Amino acid sequence: MAKKDDVTTKKAAKSNEYDASSISVLEGLDPVRKRPGMYIGTTGPDGLHHLIWEIFDNSRDEAMGGFADDIEIALLPDGYVRVVDNGRGIPVGIHPKTKVSALETIMTTLHAGGKFGGEDSGYKVSGGLHGVGASVVNALSEHAKVIVHKEGATHMQEYKIGKSQAKVKQIGKTKHQGTVTFFKPDVSIFKDGINWEWNKIVGHVRQQAYLVKGTRISVLDLRNAPDSAGKDSEAVAYVRELGIDAPSMTFYFENGLRSLVAFYNQRQKPVHKNIFYVEAEKDGVMVEVALQYIDDYTPRIMAFANNTYNSEHGTHITGFKTALTRTVNAYARTAKVIKESEENFTGDDVLEGITAVVSVKMPEIQFEGQTKAKLGSVEAQGAVASVFGEAFAMFLEENPDDAKAIVGKVLLALKARKAAKAAKDSVLRKGALEGMTLPGKLADCQSKDPADSELFIVEGDSAGGSGKMGRDRKTQAILPLRGKILNIERARLDKMLASEQIKNLVIALGTAIGDVFDLSKLRYHTIIIATDADVDGAHIRTLLLTLFYRHFRAVIDGGYIYIAQPPLYKIKRGKEVHYAYSDEEKFKILGPDADSIDQGGEEGEEPEEGTEEGEESAESGVATKRTAKVSIQRYKGLGEMNPEELWETTMDPKRRLLKRITVEDAVDADRIFDILMGTDVPSRKSFIQSNAKLANLDV
Repeated sequence: MAKKDDVTTKKAAKSNEYDASSISVLEGLDPVRKRPGMYIGTTGPDGLHHLIWEIFDNSRDEAMGGFADDIEIALLPDGYVRVVDNGRGIPVGIHPKTKVSALETIMTTLHAGGKFGGEDSGYKVSGGLHGVGASVVNALSEHAKVIVHKEGATHMQEYKIGKSQAKVKQIGKTKHQGTVTFFKPDVSIFKDGINWEWNKIVGHVRQQAYLVKGTRISVLDLRNAPDSAGKDSEAVAYVRELGIDAPSMTFYFENGLRSLVAFYNQRQKPVHKNIFYVEAEKDGVMVEVALQYIDDYTPRIMAFANNTYNSEHGTHITGFKTALTRTVNAYARTAKVIKESEENFTGDDVLEGITAVVSVKMPEIQFEGQTKAKLGSVEAQGAVASVFGEAFAMFLEENPDDAKAIVGKVLLALKARKAAKAAKDSVLRKGALEGMTLPGKLADCQSKDPADSELFIVEGDSAGGSGKMGRDRKTQAILPLRGKILNIERARLDKMLASEQIKNLVIALGTAIGDVFDLSKLRYHTIIIATDADVDGAHIRTLLLTLFYRHFRAVIDGGYIYIAQPPLYKIKRGKEVHYAYSDEEKFKILGPDADSIDQGGEEGEEPEEGTEEGEESAESGVATKRTAKVSIQRYKGLGEMNPEELWETTMDPKRRLLKRITVEDAVDADRIFDILMGTDVPSRKSFIQSNAKLANLDV
């Protein structure tokens, strides 16, 4: 029986008959369980956590509408999650169309909810579009329960695999108002296990608390609490009432986006003192913008539409950038900073060093694609441009010291842009981009197809030599780097391109850099950073990742960057050779007698072989049993491996181990790069001290 989407084609045993009776339709929530990826993206960790976001978003939408001001997420024993709000409570009356309770309709029917039909249906604006959130979570949970406090009565309904177990029933009276949702994800769907990540949840909740100012949002970790500590609790913040000692975080921000910008810039040096902020409505679109310039070169712009993060920005950011460029130019002309004969600031000039958060809330919102990564609503562009442009022009007029600092920062960016353009033009000539003048250190591959081509970025000429001899010349290219590359976190483009190492890498990649970057010209679709397994190697790897994150982000997002995982040990037992990639793997290979084994063989030397089992003694002529000698070689760097070892452990596509670099949370990644690579020494020292116990160093 061949299955496709939500229909099943039944083939007759003796004929090709195909009519209406051949079609069976999946009913209720069966399509969700059949194709969970269509609704939550993946059944991996991201999809698992998406279940929390869906239920939380319902409570958040109550807060956005002004109906709730307290939300709580609790991780409970046995994989359960509980989300509580003090909103209006889900309606429990009989729905006129479905003839069952509105609560049951919402929990068991796709595309049912109070987020259709505009303000009259319950919500003026909402992060949810399709009314599938609660029902999808229910469908993908082995058990769920909803308790509703409404109009003095408490109602409850339970579900298993998305199906109600009984009608909604009143279970008592209450002084509370709001909704309590319990659910336990189905392990048959989430096969990697129910592993909630505390930091991931806290980070998401913190961001949302900034966006819904004046709302208290708490996260509690009760996974190790007694079973009776909350599975049937109905009150908001019950842990505080019972005094249970458990990890918890609570967020409350009265200043909203201003507080969010201050949080992003807490380790930066502001260019001006006052954080700009505006909140106003235009043509039915609520616009909220906050910004501050810092002493940095990278723009940081966060975009939200109905509190959903838009990683690919959209129309609201287009309106913001247009208004920003126009307003700064107008002020600079009026203040005589730019003379009549001089050119205007460009968009890149006014964006350098800016930290901005742009949030819009609107009914009938439209996104491009299922992931909501990019806003497509055209009316958002004009609304943001109008509201922000007028308010920012007034801000510059009323705050002359801030305006002077901002325009001075932009003027420096203009001068640097011109210097960088001259440097870039001298490096990125047309011939260089097409491979006519590839760097001499690069041992290129024969293939011209990027999909088949790999680039190994290795540390030093020694590793480069082994790599060149051990590689597959047809598809693998080797680029050795000499020492540590420039830390580009605080370097402008002209200084970067003055570095021979960075210039060679940029030319080898073929994409160019800056405003002429072109991902389609990437010469290798597999780029492997292969540095030594020591402190210096880790530092070089961090410097390279900083370069890729700041200037080649699209290469990371495309999934083209990998970290090589060379072995730490070569273990030889007689004629048998094993490679261990960790201490745990080493002890597993050595077995129970690992501690007593002679770990012979100096680093970089081939150890002597022991006498093999069953060898005949030359003196007696009698066969004797002797254990084969085991020797262990610890690799400190790729240069210590001969070409054959490097090929079979690190370069052979059939046997090597690679880790693909991804950026799950760009904001947190940006913050970590600032801490590790920026100029704020006290923050870096604090970070190292806090995380020192997590480091595994071999020095």
